[in-house]
Order: sequence, then C-alpha cells, then structure tokens
Amino acid sequence: MSVARSATPPAAGLNGRGMRITRWVAIGALVLFLAGAPSIVDSFTLAQILTKALWLGIAAASLIFLSSYGGMISLGQTGIYAVAGFTMANLVNAAGGKHLGWDPVAATAAGIVVATVFGVLCGAIASRSYGIYFLMITLAISVIVFYFFAQVTTLSGYGGIRSVTSPGLIGNPILNPVPLYYVALVASVLIFLGIRYLARTPFGLALQGIRDDPARMQALGYNVPLHRALAFGVGAFVASIAGILSVWYTTQISPGGINVTQTINILIIAVVGGLYRLEGAWIGALVFSTIDNYSRVWMPNVGDWLGPDRFETIIGVIFLVIVLASPGGLVGIWESLWDRRKRRLAPISAPGIPAMEVVDDAVDHPAAV
Repeated sequence: MSVARSATPPAAGLNGRGMRITRWVAIGALVLFLAGAPSIVDSFTLAQILTKALWLGIAAASLIFLSSYGGMISLGQTGIYAVAGFTMANLVNAAGGKHLGWDPVAATAAGIVVATVFGVLCGAIASRSYGIYFLMITLAISVIVFYFFAQVTTLSGYGGIRSVTSPGLIGNPILNPVPLYYVALVASVLIFLGIRYLARTPFGLALQGIRDDPARMQALGYNVPLHRALAFGVGAFVASIAGILSVWYTTQISPGGINVTQTINILIIAVVGGLYRLEGAWIGALVFSTIDNYSRVWMPNVGDWLGPDRFETIIGVIFLVIVLASPGGLVGIWESLWDRRKRRLAPISAPGIPAMEVVDDAVDHPAAV
C-alpha cells in the first residue's frame, strides 16, 4: 500500500530559498557597509548624510511606532525631543541657558527622563482623542513648546544655546564625526530591535488590538486611555534620544530648530519611508538628508520657481509622487515589487493539483490598514 505525502515542488523550494538568500545577503551587505562607513565614505557624507539620517530616523521612528502600533499619528515628537535637548543643554557647560555645569552623561539621562515624563503627561491629555482631534492636540504641543522656549530666554538663551558640551565618548563631532556616527548607529539598532520586541509583548499586542478596535478592547476590560498614554510615553522616550543626538550633532539648540517646519519634516520623512513600517523611518531620513544636502548641486535654475534654493519644492514633489505611487511609501513600493517577483517565480500548478505558494519568512506588518 502506497502512502501519499505532500511535498513542496523542487522549483518552489529553490525559489523560496533563493529569495531568503537574497534577503540575507542584502542585510549582510548593509550591516558591513554601516559598520565600515567611516572607512568607505568621506567625512562630509558620514556627518551630513549618514549621521543626520540616523538621528532623524530615530525621531521619525517615534512617530511611526505610534502610528503603526497604536493608530496615533502624532505631530508632537518635535516638541518632545526639544524638551530633551533643551534640558540637557541647560544642565551642561554651554554658551547660553542656565549653564549649570553638570556631567554630560548625567545631563543626558536627565533630559531623557524629563522628556519622557512630559510625553506621558501629554499622552494622558490626548489619549481620549482620535483622528484629526488627536493630530491637532499633538500639533498644539509642539507649537506650545516652540513658543515657550522662544519667549523664555532664560532657558533658551538669546539666539539659542551654543557650544554644548558632549560626553567624552562623543568628543567634538565637527572635528571628528566618527564617534557620534557609531553612537547614533548603535542607538538606531537598539531602538529598532526594542520596538520590534515591544510589539510582541502583551502590552504591544494589546496596543495593536486597541489600534484596530478600541471599543472591543474596552469591553474586554483593557484600560484604553492608559495604554495609549503609556504608548505615547514610549514614543517620547524614543524622540528624546533623537533630541539628545541632534544637540550633539549640531553642538547647539535653538527655538528656530524646533519650529513647525521641523515638525512637518519629521512627518514627511515618516510618510516617504513608509508610515506603517518601522524601517521606513531611516529610509525616509536617508532620502531626506540626501536631497537636503545635494539638491543645491543637482537642481538647475528653471525660471523663478525652481532652483538650488527650492528644497521645499523638491521634497514636496517627491513626497507627492511617492504618496500617489504607494501609500506605503518607499517600503511599500519595494514590497509590491518583491511580491510581484514571488508571484512570477511561483510554480504553475498542474490540472487537479493545487499550486504551491512560495512563502517567505514571517515578517510583521504592524498596521498595513
């Protein structure tokens, strides 16, 4: 008596393994490039493109975390990382501000704690709001923070706080950008892995349930406002790290760097990369920082409406094209091309035999809704 057994066709297995190998080769190449970037690229590219993209990506990751796992699109991340930056800058030796002379490491920890607590309080205020109301409350938070530091010169200095002392590990990022690059890289990796881990914890799963159906989760006994406020606190913690890195990167902080324009820039970075995929934060930040630095070289003068100084026009056009092409941003475009390739490589079934679908490694799609 013969026993029928189900087996994956050889072509399907080869195609599946081939795509997995391709993915791991790409990841390995990326890791090697990032680890050896100081030896591969020049100091300008390292500082103005890669390091800037890393800390901007962390700021955008705080927004994407709230959006993808909590269903909350926040415009308050700039205000929160400004609180962290100004707190740290006032505590250390600097030109302007309180100039209290704290140890930079202790001041950094204080800045992160203050910004996180501030974020939890803001989250408690906004946690019962949804949609456009939540968006406007968080935008108001950023605007309030901007005007507070713009008017309270005791804390922001006249024209900002300059020559902010950074930890000895960082040194002077203007003279030697390598230490800050590696610190920003390690922080980005830890934040990415930490958020992915948090999404699999009971808190993360409950938060995703609240994102999908808050009324049902409330009926099941979950404290919806508390979960949303705590999630906002997690986003504030991530944003505060971006705020600290931004101060180390520029060695200064001023109200002009935390205005509404910067708030919109963080949103643009998140949308361009992919508002519902965490890795989209750094992809969008890399595109943004590249265009920001090279648009003046790439763009010729075309009348009075387009030229090297029209960065906002250029990024706006790119933003519009990407959104029209894929609501999922650049990551969404890549995933659609990858899925098309899998369908093309999938074997065609014989009559009476179901086709075997090539299934890749399980990947989280937190909120592709």
